[in-house]
Order: sequence, then C-alpha cells, then structure tokens
Amino acid sequence: MNELIVSRLAGLRREMEKSGVRAWYVSGTDPHQSEYLPQYWQARKYLTGFTGSAGQVVVTATRAALWTDSRYFLQAEEQLAGTGIQLMKLRIAGTPTPAEWLGAVLEPSALVGTDACCMSVNQYKTFQADLQKCHLQLSDTGDLLASCWTERQPLPSIPIFEHELPFAGKCRQEKFQQVRDELRECRADGLLITALDDLAWVLNLRGQDVDFNPVFVGYGMITPEEALLFVDPVKVPEALSTKLASDSVRMLPYLAVFEVLRAFRGTLLVDPDRTNQALLGCLNPDVEVQFQLSVPARLKALKSETELKYIRETMRKDGVAMVEFLFWLDQAIGKETVTEYDIALKLSSFRSLQEGYRGDSFFPIVGYNENGAIVHRSVTRETASELKPDGMLLFDSGGQYVTGTTDITRTISLSEPTNQQRFDFTIVLKGMINLTLAKFPAGTKGCNLDVLARFFMWQNGMNYGHGTCHGIGYFLNVHEGPMSIRQEYNEYSIEPGMVLSNEPAFYREGKYGLRTENMMVCVPREITDFGTFYGFETLTLCPLDLKLIDVDLLTETEIEWINAYHQWCFDELSPLLEPDKQAFLKRLTTSL
Repeated sequence: MNELIVSRLAGLRREMEKSGVRAWYVSGTDPHQSEYLPQYWQARKYLTGFTGSAGQVVVTATRAALWTDSRYFLQAEEQLAGTGIQLMKLRIAGTPTPAEWLGAVLEPSALVGTDACCMSVNQYKTFQADLQKCHLQLSDTGDLLASCWTERQPLPSIPIFEHELPFAGKCRQEKFQQVRDELRECRADGLLITALDDLAWVLNLRGQDVDFNPVFVGYGMITPEEALLFVDPVKVPEALSTKLASDSVRMLPYLAVFEVLRAFRGTLLVDPDRTNQALLGCLNPDVEVQFQLSVPARLKALKSETELKYIRETMRKDGVAMVEFLFWLDQAIGKETVTEYDIALKLSSFRSLQEGYRGDSFFPIVGYNENGAIVHRSVTRETASELKPDGMLLFDSGGQYVTGTTDITRTISLSEPTNQQRFDFTIVLKGMINLTLAKFPAGTKGCNLDVLARFFMWQNGMNYGHGTCHGIGYFLNVHEGPMSIRQEYNEYSIEPGMVLSNEPAFYREGKYGLRTENMMVCVPREITDFGTFYGFETLTLCPLDLKLIDVDLLTETEIEWINAYHQWCFDELSPLLEPDKQAFLKRLTTSL
C-alpha cells in the first residue's frame, strides 16, 4: 500500500466533509489552463503520485479514480499501484466519463466540489451540464488543498527576463497594435490574457516558473489606452520595470486581476478555453463578453519570416547536437555502462554546447526495448534500464533556444534489426513522409490530414492512440495551439507560418516502441483555378536509421525523399562538425 497517497487522500476527504461535498474533482491544470504546471498547482501529482502531463482525478469519501489517455496507460498503472486509485482509460469503449462514474457511485442531488480557478469557462459549463444529466450538482469550493497540503511549495519568485530584439521578431508596441486592431474590429474595450505563453509572447517576456516552458505566472489585459500586467512585482527587475513603463505597460499585483475585472465596464474579449471560471464569475453582469480564441494565441501560431529565419538557424544548432549525441552513442554502447537516464542527460549536455541554449523543452523521453512502448515514459536514475548492444532505442527530446524551440524523436537499432522491426519502422516512416509531402487546399482542418500519416498502418491493421502533430512555440511551449493534426476535430485550419511536429508512431507493448518525429512549417504551394493550396516544409535536421528501413516497402518517391532529406542534412550540418563527426554523418546519410 502507498501510505503517503492514502494519507493525502484522507486529508482531502476531511476537507470535503467540512465543505459539505460528496466528491471533489481535480481538472489537472492551473488557473491559466497550462499543460505543465508550477509545483504549487500540481494537485493531480500530489493526490495520486501520477506524474503524467494529462489527467483528471475524482475523489469521493471511499473511492478515487484517475482518467488519462493512451500515452500514459502503462505509466499510470505503475504509479497508481498500491494507492487504491482506479485507472480510467480515456477514449476506450466502456470507460465512463467522470460525471457518469460519479452518477453511479453517489446519491441523487449530491454536491460535487471543484476549484473553479482551475477549470476553464467551457470545462466548467460542460462538467456542470454532465453532472446535471446524472442528477448531481457542481459547487465551487475553492482550493480544498490549501489547508491540508502542508508541504506545498509557494509560487515561484524567479525574475522575469526580456526576449530581446531581433530574436522576438516584433517589439511590444507592434504586438499591442495588432491586438488593438482586433479590439477595434470587434468593437471591444479590452482583451483578457490568461494563458502564460500568450502573455509571454505579447509582452516579449520570458520566465522560469514552469519546468521546460520559458513562461511566468501572471495575467494581462490590453485596452485601447494601456496594457496591464498582473504579476508578483518581486519577479520584475528594476531595469525591466522601467522599460515596461516606457512602453505603457502598467504593473499590478498578480491577484489584482480580480479587482480590475470587477470594476471593468464595456465589452471584453474572453477565450473560454483559456480563461478560468472564477475570473468570468467576478465580472459585473453589465459587461458584454465576447467569447473567441485568444488574439495572441492566433497571432503567435503564425510565425513571422523573422521567427522562421531564426527557427531554421536553431534547427542547425539542434541538428549538430543530435549528430554529436549519435556519435557518442555509437562509441559508447557495448563499451561502457549506459542507461536510459544517461541518454537523457547526454541529449541535454550536447544541446547545452550550442549558442543561445536555455534548457530542454521537456524532459527527454527515453525508452529501451519494451520501455519504448511507454509513450511518455518519465525515466529516473532509479528506474532507468541499462542499454546493451542489442534491441531498439527510442528517444524524444527538444531544446529551448532564444531563437526557437525544438522537438525531435528518433528510433534506432542497437543491433541488426529483425524483419518485424524493419517492417514496423518503415510503415511508420512511410506515414511521416506521406504527411510531409501533402498538398491541400486553404481551409483544410487537421483531422482531414491525419489519415495521411496513418494510411499505411491502417492498411496493415496497425494504429497509434495519440495525435500526429501538435503546434510548437517560438522559444515558448513545446505544445502550442490552436492547431493540431489528429483524428479528433479541431476547428482551426492549418495555415502558412504554423510550425508543427510530424510524429506518427507504433508501439508493440512489452517489445518496443517506434516513433519518427520531424518539425515542419506550413507554406504556400500554388494557386490554381480550384483555389489556394498549401504544403509543408521540413525543418528538422537529423538522419534516420538506415538499418531500420526496408527499401522493398518504399516507393520511388519515398526513396527520393529520404535520399534528398539525408543530403540536405549532410549539406547543412557537415560544415559545423569536426572531421570525425563529418565522416560519421556521411555514413549515416548514405543514399538508399
């Protein structure tokens, strides 16, 4: 039995009884709807021990359950063992929703509590409606953990720093003007900014409050007359404070956002997926709210030519680091002790040698043999497996540079691969190439493109349970919206300037995992009598493992693409490498 988790659940249950609720719901996020959280808001991890980046928790007086997706099924099973918490597998037939599960275990009209600060407007509304269908009521209890989480860490007070020109692309005033143009078009009097990456982007500021994401805790508001920044003042160095003031940015304490919203009159633009219910609830009834996608979210998704120029520069830096890592690995395997954890540290180490590096964009995901089938495995020094010159290695990693954010996955064979391994790898690779070569009309949604990556797998009765592409920020979050390419419908079309991952995959549980990921940018292709067409340009520079490719499964077009890609990698990276690494890269990029 995991006595620590059992004790924490008991503490929450005591607070639930005081509040008069029969259950408490944890959305798994923070007041800014973040994916990765400061320690202060990691309630899911505190209550369950589960360290994945996605999941919801429900606790009743006698039971508890955690919902998460297929990326984390194996990890969750391991981490929930001994806690008494039931694992609920999202998107699997027969799995009840949290509301349905509560409807089955609670009496009619029972109160279900939650912290409205940690639920978006849309999430709160949907969950409330779902509970009503199950004859239950939703109650905003505030943060029940405030009293029982005694070792809770405070919010970070690390200083904010400026993302300076020319790297930022546009100055603050230019970005403010873009937002104000939108306000004028919408006839609105203010824009509320709640997502941390939106705030960082529009103010050309960065922070270190969240591991791997260069953001800081705060809110913002832009009106036709001024820009407001709600942040702990201790986090803003004096020189930066002076610069912000000169750009007409007025600073107020972090929680003063509630006071300002209570006093606000007029029309306010609010993103219902990024704004928490507690903020909406404090608005005066006379305020007209226009719900729409956050203006900064839409603007920052369309990378400028300046940003793309620096992203391409960043890809060369990251590519050099990857080749140096592969060279080290080639020399080390079978000659010294190397664990999965060592791989994670080495990936970071080689990136740290590159100019402008500011840390990893996420902790490297490293899976040797059967561990590669754990999609988002979080390896530690204690749980790491030792690598042998035999089997398969999957590593997914990325870096944060002042000139961009990277995300790359490669799967390599540490010995002669089996026919099955080569077949599986090549089928995944065909999907990645198929999507890379796509040409599609303006207005195309991500779900319309997703089949291109899965087509060859589906023809062979294979599939993977996660999305194919996510947006990637510019020295910001490695997962960025609003666009995506996945089976689920997303109303935002794929447009030029959007930078996305391209990562089809396949996992054989208990054996190995395969994932090949490049970054790409949507670009214009042509205008015909039938409309405007777009396509993708690959950004990532790193060779593929030729040993794992079954050439007999490839078309001439696919072979040409691989050869051209490898020649491009060699041409771009070899001038930046030492002679021994150049020779190594030449071997890795031999034509098929």
